[in-house]
Amino acid sequence: MLLSYNVNHFYGYGMGGFGMFLDPTMIFALIGLALSLIASGAVRSSFAKYSSVRAMCGLTGAQVADRLLRSAGIGDVRIEHISGNLNDHYDPRSKVLRLSDSVYGSTSVAALGVAAHECGHAIQHQVHYGPLVLRSTLVPLANLGSTLAWPVFFIGLIASVPFLTTAGIILFGLAVLFQLVTLPVEFNASKRALSQLDGMGILGQTESEGARKVLRAAAMTYVASLAASILQLLRLLILSRGRRND
Repeated sequence: MLLSYNVNHFYGYGMGGFGMFLDPTMIFALIGLALSLIASGAVRSSFAKYSSVRAMCGLTGAQVADRLLRSAGIGDVRIEHISGNLNDHYDPRSKVLRLSDSVYGSTSVAALGVAAHECGHAIQHQVHYGPLVLRSTLVPLANLGSTLAWPVFFIGLIASVPFLTTAGIILFGLAVLFQLVTLPVEFNASKRALSQLDGMGILGQTESEGARKVLRAAAMTYVASLAASILQLLRLLILSRGRRND
């Protein structure tokens, strides 16, 4: 559910990025970091709260995932158990839905909500949901952008080569675009998940509200990450313009 970007690498907070210089635009980076940390803390808090609430149906996350996939007519997606926490995901390339330790065998409201959310992605894949198709197309470009943006921009800034600073900004913009496209994908997956859980009567009304809160908190991590990235993009533009005016 959570973004897999390394914060230090992607945003240049570490000593290997431009973050080593204490320029005034660092405020944008710090605000972005704060937003990401707050959102991450909120989802962990919400998940922990509803992980202690057992669903009355008594089904585990894996069992609910199996039922939801079958209900959607999906029979070619495997459900696998992976170690970790809040690293659940659906892999469209191999058609595997991977559920973490805290979800796979758990009967909690939080676990069922997360399992259903990942099923939502599998359903999106089956029906060729537009934003998901676009996001999959953007993955190589986003990976390239998140890897090269800071080094290219940094070299261009130090060497006073406008072409490189512009290239770095464009590369970073590709990663930001990927995050922008991710928003409707994640919100739609949660909407599908809650609709299925309610429609099949797996969760009661109170339990459904708990699952909704967990998924809403998880979605906010993507919103916070996008906001942080936009602030960083603004920072790059300001730094680039400032150097050109020197």
